[in-house]
Amino acid sequence: MKHHLTGALAALLLAAPDMALAQTAEDPVGSWHGDIATPMGDLTLVLTVEREDDGDLVGKLESRDQAPGRLTEVDDLVITAEELRFGVARINATYSASWNEAAGRWDGQWVQGQGLPLALEPGEPDPDPVIEGLDGTWTGEVVRNGVTLRQVLRIATGDDGTAVFYDSPDQMIQSLPIADLSREGADVGFSIYRGVVRFDGTLDGDTITGKWTAENQPDMDLVLTRGEAQEPREAKRPQLPVGPLPYEVEEVEFDNASAGHSLAGTLTLPEGEGPHPAAILISGSGPQDRDESLLGHKPFAVLADHLTRNGIAVLRFDDRGVGGSGGDFAAATSADHATDANAAFAFLEGRDDIAADAIGFIGHSEGGMIGPIAMRDNDAVAFLVMLAGPGTRLDQLLLLQRRLMGAQMGMSEEEIDRGEPVMKEIFAAIGAATSEEQAAANIRAILDAEAMQALGLPADADPALVIGQMESPWYAYLLRYDPRPNLEAVDVPVLAINGTLDLQVPAQDNLSAIRVALARNPDVTVRQLDGLNHLFQTATTGSVGEYRDIEETFDPAALEVVSDWLRARFLR
Repeated sequence: MKHHLTGALAALLLAAPDMALAQTAEDPVGSWHGDIATPMGDLTLVLTVEREDDGDLVGKLESRDQAPGRLTEVDDLVITAEELRFGVARINATYSASWNEAAGRWDGQWVQGQGLPLALEPGEPDPDPVIEGLDGTWTGEVVRNGVTLRQVLRIATGDDGTAVFYDSPDQMIQSLPIADLSREGADVGFSIYRGVVRFDGTLDGDTITGKWTAENQPDMDLVLTRGEAQEPREAKRPQLPVGPLPYEVEEVEFDNASAGHSLAGTLTLPEGEGPHPAAILISGSGPQDRDESLLGHKPFAVLADHLTRNGIAVLRFDDRGVGGSGGDFAAATSADHATDANAAFAFLEGRDDIAADAIGFIGHSEGGMIGPIAMRDNDAVAFLVMLAGPGTRLDQLLLLQRRLMGAQMGMSEEEIDRGEPVMKEIFAAIGAATSEEQAAANIRAILDAEAMQALGLPADADPALVIGQMESPWYAYLLRYDPRPNLEAVDVPVLAINGTLDLQVPAQDNLSAIRVALARNPDVTVRQLDGLNHLFQTATTGSVGEYRDIEETFDPAALEVVSDWLRARFLR
């Protein structure tokens, strides 16, 4: 989208195109840069504003640390003498700022899942230092408590200095910028998590032999071996639907009037006149697009394709504040997302090609919790499918999730036990807070030196490493939420399935709780599916490190369970 200059300023610039003006809010053409402070480290963003021949302003954004040299066109750029704002739909981010006249910069907030302060100064940032002789992709493994964790270091030197990225696929770390890589002769070192964890080694040709060290944790040996420089590979995803498709695909928009924004999505309609039964897909935690894209997978695209081929219309939509949808994701709770689900329902209910008495929700993970919340205010929903949807209290689930996933990432049982009382105390403090500021203050009060050490961190580590998203309204709502009352009120057909290798919503305890909550419902199907993880992929261990590596996006047998259940009830 283009921004149109108006008034006297536009006339002046068009009449005197060669006039050289200082880079200010009145003439923003040029580069602006600033750092976002995250628990992982600082990220430098560079916004380049250009004026086209017709006087319109356009902008391109570069994440100098994450993707140097890669420019992304910004959306809906607005620049006035007092305001700067734009979006980046590809990464589900927005920025809004006001002009600080005294400092000569834009002071604002970058929102991508959560809000973070970002001030943009005029000009280019200083280049990174050049580290000689280390370019390439370095790979190795560490073994922690019997668990093998892959380690990757990608180093490339260009016009802006030496860029360094760290990957740990088994810990779901991808393209983490490294700002402090150093080399003194054969001595090589760098750190992650703002210095909490450090690697120091000795270079010998194409190997670096050294150790990972962290306070309160045992040292780990690591040998990194150099190969040719490469970007992370694009994995095969054979289940992604490709045209021509045997059904109709319609891009749609609908309003959530109560929240004051519109939502964008894709509606797939089976062959035939209809009216068709319909499923509304509700995504899991975090800012998700309509396909629930994750690590190269698009589970909702695969699920929608399968169901539509089997006679079920499917509406999937971008979360609020994501992609083509309006609204503010960072400020939303699960209850807010439930109003979006009901807005989707109202949209389908008004269509002649949809059977109004056969519209239901299919929710994955947190989406399986949002569905029953929405149904509390909507008794016209015809069915509920819970794909690893939680049936136990969320504070209890998060502790169990931490235990299971921590073990898969190499944490010892002793380490997990030592940190669990601290996490329980933090959860209780967040639940008692009445604002984000109070939640953050409560957490900081708990995180003294002893608590930080119990969590496996240095005594003097920045509490921001722990606080992160915990202070958000979404997290507070989650910790207070008990699924049982809303599930007990559901009196329409319910299908609940879990994989036995799900470490995020463990199947046995979860499905048992769902059975108890739905005991009075006459049409409930509860299935535990062998060998499937949280994404319903056929897995080996269920660890998050497998998600990207597995080519399968959604187990075909699990897809059949869902479609067979729906067809038996809603296809006449």
